Amino acid sequence: MIAVRARRPDAVGRAALALYADQSLPARLHTAIRWYSAPLPQVAAALPRSGAILEIGCGHGLFLALGALGASERVLHGTDIDAGKIAVADRALSTLAPRVSVATAPDGSVPVGPWDGIAIVDMLYLLPPARQRALVLEAAAALAPGGRLVIKEMDVTPRWKARWNVTQEFLALRVLRITAGATIQVVAPSVMAGWLAEAGLTVTRHRLDAGRIHPHHLLVGQRP
Repeated sequence: MIAVRARRPDAVGRAALALYADQSLPARLHTAIRWYSAPLPQVAAALPRSGAILEIGCGHGLFLALGALGASERVLHGTDIDAGKIAVADRALSTLAPRVSVATAPDGSVPVGPWDGIAIVDMLYLLPPARQRALVLEAAAALAPGGRLVIKEMDVTPRWKARWNVTQEFLALRVLRITAGATIQVVAPSVMAGWLAEAGLTVTRHRLDAGRIHPHHLLVGQRP
Protein backbone atom coordinates (compact mmCIF):
# COMPACT_ATOMS: atom_id res chain seq x y z
CA MET A 1 0.00 0.00 0.00
CA ILE A 2 2.84 2.40 0.83
CA ALA A 3 4.51 1.66 -2.52
CA VAL A 4 1.27 2.38 -4.39
CA ARG A 5 0.77 5.67 -2.52
CA ALA A 6 4.32 6.67 -3.40
CA ARG A 7 3.46 6.27 -7.08
CA ARG A 8 0.50 8.60 -6.99
CA PRO A 9 0.85 11.19 -9.75
CA ASP A 10 2.48 14.49 -8.91
CA ALA A 11 1.24 17.71 -10.53
CA VAL A 12 2.85 16.86 -13.87
CA GLY A 13 1.55 13.31 -13.76
CA ARG A 14 -1.98 14.46 -12.93
CA ALA A 15 -1.90 16.93 -15.79
CA ALA A 16 -0.69 14.23 -18.19
CA LEU A 17 -3.39 11.75 -17.13
CA ALA A 18 -6.07 14.46 -17.28
CA LEU A 19 -5.49 14.76 -21.01
CA TYR A 20 -7.20 11.37 -21.40
CA ALA A 21 -10.36 12.28 -19.45
CA ASP A 22 -12.44 12.44 -22.64
CA GLN A 23 -11.02 9.28 -24.20
CA SER A 24 -12.54 5.80 -24.11
CA LEU A 25 -12.64 3.80 -20.89
CA PRO A 26 -10.04 1.26 -22.19
CA ALA A 27 -7.67 4.11 -23.08
CA ARG A 28 -8.12 5.74 -19.66
CA LEU A 29 -7.56 2.45 -17.87
CA HIS A 30 -4.52 1.64 -19.96
CA THR A 31 -2.85 4.98 -19.27
CA ALA A 32 -3.65 4.80 -15.55
CA ILE A 33 -2.25 1.26 -15.26
CA ARG A 34 0.77 2.38 -17.26
CA TRP A 35 1.44 5.16 -14.77
CA TYR A 36 1.25 2.95 -11.69
CA SER A 37 3.17 -0.01 -13.19
CA ALA A 38 6.11 1.80 -14.82
CA PRO A 39 8.58 4.37 -13.43
CA LEU A 40 7.84 6.87 -16.18
CA PRO A 41 8.97 10.02 -14.30
CA GLN A 42 12.45 8.56 -13.78
CA VAL A 43 12.67 7.65 -17.45
CA ALA A 44 11.54 11.11 -18.56
CA ALA A 45 14.13 12.68 -16.26
CA ALA A 46 16.86 10.91 -18.24
CA LEU A 47 15.94 12.80 -21.42
CA PRO A 48 17.53 16.13 -22.36
CA ARG A 49 15.59 19.07 -20.90
CA SER A 50 15.39 20.78 -24.29
CA GLY A 51 15.61 20.04 -28.00
CA ALA A 52 13.93 17.64 -30.40
CA ILE A 53 12.82 14.42 -28.71
CA LEU A 54 11.53 11.27 -30.44
CA GLU A 55 9.68 8.40 -28.80
CA ILE A 56 9.63 5.15 -30.76
CA GLY A 57 6.57 3.05 -29.86
CA CYS A 58 4.67 5.84 -28.12
CA GLY A 59 1.35 3.99 -27.83
CA HIS A 60 -1.37 6.24 -26.39
CA GLY A 61 1.19 9.00 -25.85
CA LEU A 62 1.30 9.18 -22.05
CA PHE A 63 5.11 9.34 -21.93
CA LEU A 64 5.09 12.11 -24.56
CA ALA A 65 2.65 14.09 -22.44
CA LEU A 66 4.79 13.61 -19.37
CA GLY A 67 7.91 14.68 -21.25
CA ALA A 68 6.24 17.79 -22.64
CA LEU A 69 4.60 18.92 -19.41
CA GLY A 70 7.78 18.31 -17.43
CA ALA A 71 10.05 20.49 -19.59
CA SER A 72 8.71 23.35 -21.70
CA GLU A 73 11.73 23.51 -24.01
CA ARG A 74 11.25 20.00 -25.38
CA VAL A 75 9.64 19.46 -28.79
CA LEU A 76 8.42 15.88 -28.97
CA HIS A 77 7.34 13.52 -31.72
CA GLY A 78 6.02 9.99 -31.22
CA THR A 79 5.57 7.08 -33.60
CA ASP A 80 3.84 3.70 -33.26
CA ILE A 81 2.76 0.86 -35.52
CA ASP A 82 -0.70 0.80 -33.89
CA ALA A 83 -2.90 3.28 -35.78
CA GLY A 84 -5.65 2.98 -33.14
CA LYS A 85 -3.36 4.06 -30.32
CA ILE A 86 -1.96 6.88 -32.45
CA ALA A 87 -5.52 8.12 -33.03
CA VAL A 88 -6.05 8.24 -29.24
CA ALA A 89 -2.73 10.00 -28.73
CA ASP A 90 -3.52 12.54 -31.44
CA ARG A 91 -6.82 13.46 -29.75
CA ALA A 92 -5.50 13.41 -26.17
CA LEU A 93 -2.40 15.48 -26.93
CA SER A 94 -4.09 18.01 -29.22
CA THR A 95 -3.81 20.78 -26.62
CA LEU A 96 -0.02 20.32 -26.61
CA ALA A 97 0.29 20.81 -30.38
CA PRO A 98 2.40 21.86 -32.19
CA ARG A 99 5.05 21.10 -29.56
CA VAL A 100 3.90 17.47 -29.44
CA SER A 101 3.01 15.45 -32.53
CA VAL A 102 2.42 11.79 -33.35
CA ALA A 103 2.36 9.63 -36.46
CA THR A 104 1.80 6.03 -37.46
CA ALA A 105 4.93 4.20 -38.58
CA PRO A 106 3.73 0.93 -40.16
CA ASP A 107 7.26 -0.27 -40.89
CA GLY A 108 8.62 0.75 -37.48
CA SER A 109 11.44 2.79 -39.03
CA VAL A 110 13.16 5.66 -37.20
CA PRO A 111 12.18 9.12 -38.51
CA VAL A 112 15.05 11.11 -39.95
CA GLY A 113 16.95 13.11 -37.34
CA PRO A 114 19.06 14.44 -35.96
CA TRP A 115 17.34 14.05 -32.58
CA ASP A 116 18.60 15.49 -29.31
CA GLY A 117 16.93 12.63 -27.47
CA ILE A 118 15.28 9.35 -28.39
CA ALA A 119 13.20 7.24 -26.00
CA ILE A 120 12.21 3.59 -26.42
CA VAL A 121 10.03 2.56 -23.49
CA ASP A 122 8.90 -1.06 -23.03
CA MET A 123 8.68 -1.82 -26.74
CA LEU A 124 11.79 -3.69 -27.85
CA TYR A 125 10.69 -6.99 -26.27
CA LEU A 126 7.98 -7.25 -28.95
CA LEU A 127 10.68 -7.70 -31.62
CA PRO A 128 13.09 -10.58 -32.33
CA PRO A 129 16.53 -9.90 -30.84
CA ALA A 130 18.12 -9.25 -34.24
CA ARG A 131 15.49 -6.61 -35.00
CA GLN A 132 15.92 -5.12 -31.52
CA ARG A 133 19.62 -4.66 -32.15
CA ALA A 134 18.99 -3.18 -35.61
CA LEU A 135 16.49 -0.67 -34.21
CA VAL A 136 18.83 0.37 -31.39
CA LEU A 137 21.66 0.94 -33.87
CA GLU A 138 19.32 2.83 -36.21
CA ALA A 139 18.15 5.04 -33.36
CA ALA A 140 21.72 5.69 -32.21
CA ALA A 141 22.66 6.74 -35.75
CA ALA A 142 19.83 9.32 -35.73
CA LEU A 143 21.15 11.13 -32.65
CA ALA A 144 22.60 14.61 -32.88
CA PRO A 145 26.08 15.22 -31.45
CA GLY A 146 25.65 15.07 -27.67
CA GLY A 147 22.27 13.37 -28.13
CA ARG A 148 20.92 10.78 -25.74
CA LEU A 149 19.23 7.43 -26.36
CA VAL A 150 17.05 6.39 -23.41
CA ILE A 151 15.83 2.78 -23.28
CA LYS A 152 13.54 1.43 -20.56
CA GLU A 153 13.10 -2.32 -20.75
CA MET A 154 12.73 -5.29 -18.44
CA ASP A 155 15.60 -7.30 -16.97
CA VAL A 156 15.83 -11.08 -16.99
CA THR A 157 16.57 -11.10 -13.25
CA PRO A 158 15.37 -11.63 -10.61
CA ARG A 159 13.69 -14.62 -12.17
CA TRP A 160 10.38 -14.31 -10.32
CA LYS A 161 9.91 -10.75 -11.55
CA ALA A 162 10.92 -11.75 -15.06
CA ARG A 163 8.42 -14.63 -15.07
CA TRP A 164 5.65 -12.36 -13.80
CA ASN A 165 6.42 -9.82 -16.52
CA VAL A 166 6.37 -12.40 -19.33
CA THR A 167 3.07 -13.81 -18.05
CA GLN A 168 1.48 -10.36 -17.99
CA GLU A 169 2.78 -9.48 -21.44
CA PHE A 170 1.51 -12.79 -22.83
CA LEU A 171 -1.98 -11.89 -21.59
CA ALA A 172 -1.75 -8.40 -23.09
CA LEU A 173 -0.44 -9.68 -26.43
CA ARG A 174 -2.26 -12.97 -26.98
CA VAL A 175 -5.39 -12.86 -24.82
CA LEU A 176 -6.49 -9.23 -24.34
CA ARG A 177 -4.80 -8.10 -27.58
CA ILE A 178 -4.10 -4.62 -26.24
CA THR A 179 -0.48 -4.79 -27.38
CA ALA A 180 0.59 -5.04 -31.02
CA GLY A 181 3.44 -7.46 -31.67
CA ALA A 182 4.35 -10.94 -32.78
CA THR A 183 6.67 -12.15 -30.04
CA ILE A 184 7.85 -11.70 -26.45
CA GLN A 185 11.63 -11.85 -26.30
CA VAL A 186 13.29 -10.02 -23.41
CA VAL A 187 16.97 -9.32 -23.98
CA ALA A 188 19.28 -8.86 -20.98
CA PRO A 189 20.20 -5.20 -20.35
CA SER A 190 23.87 -6.18 -20.43
CA VAL A 191 23.41 -7.26 -24.04
CA MET A 192 21.60 -4.03 -24.91
CA ALA A 193 24.40 -2.06 -23.27
CA GLY A 194 26.76 -3.81 -25.67
CA TRP A 195 24.65 -2.64 -28.62
CA LEU A 196 24.80 0.96 -27.38
CA ALA A 197 28.57 0.74 -26.97
CA GLU A 198 28.81 -0.79 -30.45
CA ALA A 199 27.03 2.31 -31.74
CA GLY A 200 29.72 4.51 -30.18
CA LEU A 201 27.66 5.71 -27.21
CA THR A 202 28.77 6.07 -23.61
CA VAL A 203 26.48 3.83 -21.58
CA THR A 204 25.04 4.03 -18.07
CA ARG A 205 22.61 1.53 -16.53
CA HIS A 206 20.19 1.78 -13.62
CA ARG A 207 17.77 -0.65 -12.00
CA LEU A 208 14.37 0.95 -11.36
CA ASP A 209 12.55 -1.99 -9.79
CA ALA A 210 12.91 -1.30 -6.06
CA GLY A 211 9.50 -1.91 -4.49
CA ARG A 212 8.03 -3.00 -7.81
CA ILE A 213 7.01 -6.41 -9.15
CA HIS A 214 8.42 -5.76 -12.62
CA PRO A 215 12.20 -5.87 -13.27
CA HIS A 216 12.46 -2.35 -14.73
CA HIS A 217 15.87 -1.39 -16.10
CA LEU A 218 17.04 1.90 -17.62
CA LEU A 219 19.85 2.27 -20.13
CA VAL A 220 21.13 5.65 -21.31
CA GLY A 221 23.49 5.99 -24.26
CA GLN A 222 25.18 9.36 -24.77
CA ARG A 223 26.59 10.44 -28.14
CA PRO A 224 29.95 12.22 -27.70
